[in-house]
Amino acid sequence: MFDRAKIVDEAFAKKISDGSLPLRNSGVNTLTALPEHQLVDLFDSQIMSRHLDFWARRSKGKTFYSIGSSGHEGVAAMAMASRQDDMAFLHYRDGAFLIQRKKQQGGLTPLYDMALSFAASADDPISGGRHKVLGCAQTFVPPQTSTIASHLPKAVGAAHSIGRARRQCLEDAAMPDDAVIICSFGDASANHSTSQGAINSACWTAYQGLPMPIIFLCEDNGIGISVKTPGGWIEANFANRPGLNYVTCDGLDMVDALRGCEEAVDIARRKRQPVFLHMRTVRLMGHAGADVEASYSNLAAIEANEAQDPLLHSARILLERQIMGADEITRRYEEMRARVDRVAAEALTKPKLETSGAVMATIKPEKTEKTSPALPDKKARGALFAKDARNLAKPVTLAKALNFALADIMLQYPGVSLFGEDVARKGGVYGVTQGLQQKFGAARVFDTLLDEQTILGTAIGMGHNGFVPIPEIQFLAYLHNAEDQLRGEAATLSFFSNRQYRNPMVVRIAGLPYQRGFGGHFHNDNSLAVLTDIPGIIVVCPSNAADAPAMLRECVRLAHEDGRVIVFVEPIALYHTVDLSEAGDGGWQADYVAPEGASNISLGEPFVHGAGKDLCILTYGNGYYLSRQADAELKAAGVKLRIVDLRWLHPLNEEAIIAAAKPCKNVLIVDESRRAGGIAEKLMAVMAEAGRGDTVSRLTADDCFIALGPAAELTLPSKASIIEAALAAVGKS
Repeated sequence: MFDRAKIVDEAFAKKISDGSLPLRNSGVNTLTALPEHQLVDLFDSQIMSRHLDFWARRSKGKTFYSIGSSGHEGVAAMAMASRQDDMAFLHYRDGAFLIQRKKQQGGLTPLYDMALSFAASADDPISGGRHKVLGCAQTFVPPQTSTIASHLPKAVGAAHSIGRARRQCLEDAAMPDDAVIICSFGDASANHSTSQGAINSACWTAYQGLPMPIIFLCEDNGIGISVKTPGGWIEANFANRPGLNYVTCDGLDMVDALRGCEEAVDIARRKRQPVFLHMRTVRLMGHAGADVEASYSNLAAIEANEAQDPLLHSARILLERQIMGADEITRRYEEMRARVDRVAAEALTKPKLETSGAVMATIKPEKTEKTSPALPDKKARGALFAKDARNLAKPVTLAKALNFALADIMLQYPGVSLFGEDVARKGGVYGVTQGLQQKFGAARVFDTLLDEQTILGTAIGMGHNGFVPIPEIQFLAYLHNAEDQLRGEAATLSFFSNRQYRNPMVVRIAGLPYQRGFGGHFHNDNSLAVLTDIPGIIVVCPSNAADAPAMLRECVRLAHEDGRVIVFVEPIALYHTVDLSEAGDGGWQADYVAPEGASNISLGEPFVHGAGKDLCILTYGNGYYLSRQADAELKAAGVKLRIVDLRWLHPLNEEAIIAAAKPCKNVLIVDESRRAGGIAEKLMAVMAEAGRGDTVSRLTADDCFIALGPAAELTLPSKASIIEAALAAVGKS
């Protein structure tokens, strides 16, 4: 009763032999003039996928992560209906799709490749043995992990990018102007907030008449692990949405599946509109290899699903069309079993990843030979900044320096697009992007809907099509409902694709505390831990107008040339800060230097202020500003000080940090993030491992949310507390 794989397998030959095949579903005409070779081709892909599932279940201990595709083989029709350059973001039950697409490409070995993936072999051509993922760089199938629905926002972003690439004549575009995007998921995943948000954003875009050529392929098997989807729910939820075309098909019947897929592709390609393709499927053999379906479903229901096996429907069609007889179908099925077993046995002999270094090798994208565009000529730059000439001639704040830097970057890099909530017409909540839409047009600087998942997903998807996106998250606290787009999607892509795919982007986030008169926690979030434990991404924090332009230019260069994922945290409280020590001194402003005359700030390079040897303060952001304010009083107290602005917070440049602190007898870490999980925690470990543990102390924010009003700074480091901690560190308290 419990070995449903064996039961399903044996039932195929038996039902073919005795003719007890499922009836044609109402309204489906299997006797259309579909060419015979297409039907045979689809059937072969289906039985390839099925026998791979059987083999994976038989090979427990040798194969891993055995969520199979059985019952969903109808998706092979979407591979046949679409083109090889229609990028596909696949559901984990879409083995038949990948097989069909690889077959159509030619020169590839889908069975062997997927067996290598199942076996976690280092020879796996997509992930190099790091995960069982469905992907293929040659056929425009980026690999997806199993985080529920997390791939939908980037699929929407990829679809959005096609029209923008055409309008901008983007030279680096990876997809043709008439490409469509395919994104598949299950009926249970359709309820996830990520799915709902992504589909809503596609409809929102299409409703305004903007191109959105995407197919949301919902593979409806009626259940999510053990929870049934209410009958009719998917249709009721998606059939009548503004801006969304709704198409249905029976994925159990390969003729109707192909009809529905062709209709969906035609609408998306011709009308450049989103399509919701509702495909009926069944789930066979439970959720995964370890799932005992009988624990939550009765035997009659299980057997009813098995009776609707799409392979049995395909066999019926072949018999009805007299393309094959029963004996030939059975022979073909068994020959495919032998072929899969032979190929899979070979895959099991291939090596696995054997060292930590080998596993980690693909966390960062591979450095390429790609170079950044040349700096624009003086005439073009002069025209761009014609109205800003007066401001360019005087010191500017951090916000204005970033504004000028973004303009210079966009002039130099045609593929850079800037977007987010309120960044275009308004110019950002703090004016950082003011005037950029007027300078570069609505195609390159645009407002998004209010959804951080969509903003980050748009960036990831645009990165798939040759853009270097600069999305803005309005406040750091707003990141948290969308951070899986960074953690689960952007950061993992190079890792799971064996460096074949990259996610170039520079995510700008207004964050950190000390903002007076506004907000409380939601506008003064000081938690960076959610970012600084993600492998592969770079987290940056400029503190001043002198450094920020060069740091931002370096970040865009790293994204453009090497495909890096970068988070650029901008201290809100310092955006418009003018003075340092006293009113009117202008000490926190700086001259904006044009790119051709500016010094570079390389990845990981800290800034050292002062040359004292009594105490080294390691800090960043507002901490650097407050430490500079404390500097004069500490000098007056006889403390010979140096202050290190880390600038680059993840990964920490440990060698440079240790070297900067080496001349000093004592080290004080000033960290505006929280004591638990903050930057200081990491720095303490770095210094301890360097043998400096007994000379290091720290001053951090308390483990508390930021309050409103005057209470906001009570839990944060201050000028006074820095002076107190510094004196204590050198024994002068």
